[in-house]
Amino acid sequence: MVRSGARVGGRHMVVHVRPAPTSAGEPADASLAPSRAGFVVGRSVGPAVTRNRVARRLREHVGRQLRDLPPGLDIVVRALPSAASADFADLAGDADRCLGKALNRVGQRPGTPSPTVP
Repeated sequence: MVRSGARVGGRHMVVHVRPAPTSAGEPADASLAPSRAGFVVGRSVGPAVTRNRVARRLREHVGRQLRDLPPGLDIVVRALPSAASADFADLAGDADRCLGKALNRVGQRPGTPSPTVP
């Protein structure tokens, strides 16, 4: 996933976005599946308590954004070590900026249909 699509780096995270691939066994409407997000918060961010707090904050904010995104997108958010000391507003602002830029790079805007991927 992180080797394809658009990648945008911010102060506290790196966001990867790509249209979800469809496999041969899936119906043609696979691109209409809801967008989904995954989170990577490695040990470099801090001890387990800190990593879990960062992951919860990112899940909360990006989860709210998913319903406004076009269907059929895969999103990966990788937290950087600076995310450990960032407050919720900083993380949310960085996530919005990175996600917006990544969506522009893959040609998507909130509310537009996702192109089908062969």
